[in-house]
Amino acid sequence: MKHLGKSGLAAAAAAALLLSGCSGQSLEGNNDKAAEGAVTLKIAFWGDMGLDKLKTQYEAAHPNVKIVLNSGEYNAQHEDLQKKLVAGSGAPDISAIDEGFIVQFRSQADKFVNFMDKGGADYEAKYLPWKWKQSLSSDGKQIGLGTDVGGLAMCYRSDLFQKAGLPTDREAVSKLWTNWDDFINVGKQYTAKTGKKFIDSGTNMFNPVLSQQAVGFYDESEKLQMEGGPKVAFDVSMKAVDAGISANLASFQPNWDQGFKKDQFAVLACPAWMLGHIQDTAPEQKGKWDIAAIPGGGGNWGGSWWTIPSQGKNVDAAADFVKWLVAPEQQIEVFKTVGNLPSQPALYKDAAVLDYKKEFMSNAPTGQIFAATAEQLKPQYLGKKNGPTRVAVENVITQVQQGKLKSANAWAEAVKQAEKASTS
Repeated sequence: MKHLGKSGLAAAAAAALLLSGCSGQSLEGNNDKAAEGAVTLKIAFWGDMGLDKLKTQYEAAHPNVKIVLNSGEYNAQHEDLQKKLVAGSGAPDISAIDEGFIVQFRSQADKFVNFMDKGGADYEAKYLPWKWKQSLSSDGKQIGLGTDVGGLAMCYRSDLFQKAGLPTDREAVSKLWTNWDDFINVGKQYTAKTGKKFIDSGTNMFNPVLSQQAVGFYDESEKLQMEGGPKVAFDVSMKAVDAGISANLASFQPNWDQGFKKDQFAVLACPAWMLGHIQDTAPEQKGKWDIAAIPGGGGNWGGSWWTIPSQGKNVDAAADFVKWLVAPEQQIEVFKTVGNLPSQPALYKDAAVLDYKKEFMSNAPTGQIFAATAEQLKPQYLGKKNGPTRVAVENVITQVQQGKLKSANAWAEAVKQAEKASTS
């Protein structure tokens, strides 16, 4: 951080007062630090949440605040947050939490700042009702403000489809697969024609198929329900792996990113937030990607919240930043930059979202596509152990893809590992 002279200190102090006045809240114990230009907010998340540009904007408008971004691996970030909450120290000032882990963390609401104490009641009407409820504890504490929702579509490489003799128009492609059996058959045609794999990973079929089922891993009594939705989704993923259409690349690992760049697959399940990852990973493929409907229709994969661990020393400054992040202007900016669809339905009718076409994705009308999926969502109940259970089952699918486990034995192993995760 730069050394501040007297004039700089005065400006920083004024900025701190301005921040407090605009939010209607004091910084409670942080005023001395703010006056010294020493308010540092550490933010933990994964992937690309569109924060790079927003960080610069916020720091320019709030010279007393320095923002440190820590983007890590998806599962590791959640595991690390849990460890820091148990330890009582070391947690980031602001942490993103995904829908797969939100029930686990909302059951520990005492370890987070309650946004109801930060004017949260004014936000409830702005959110999709189910999105607001998912981060609300049983005793009425709101541990997070929603960022995005993950309504599903299917992203595909139109240039690779053309080489395989398949349709390339998004409506024609959507008609190829009204269900997952159709999808796997199209994959077989593609692989037979090109000698290349069709999808990136069996796990990236398991997750969207599971999200389309009435019940996921757990019912609302927190009882593990492996023979329901998980069995349906697991069978579909194994069918795809056995058909030889999967590139067997584990998501969010280096070889997965290389798979994009080396054309190792032509299609993948695509929640809105995936657009940013594709664009960041393979920018040279601009105009080669497009978006079609997902087999089976509906489903939700992902969607996050910004939360503030209460152990932090800058909770009020953190709350100010989170509320700024979820304001319409910033939510629209994130949507345009990385594709993350806001979880505030009023924005689906905003021309900035509704009329937006993603140039990178062959000018696909992403606003219309994903706004429609979000409004139709009927999300599952996700149990307290949903995150660890999903990871355990994904690991079994990965073992099959790596040749370490036969698909015939995989379901029994998946049940075993899920049961272990549910009781750990």
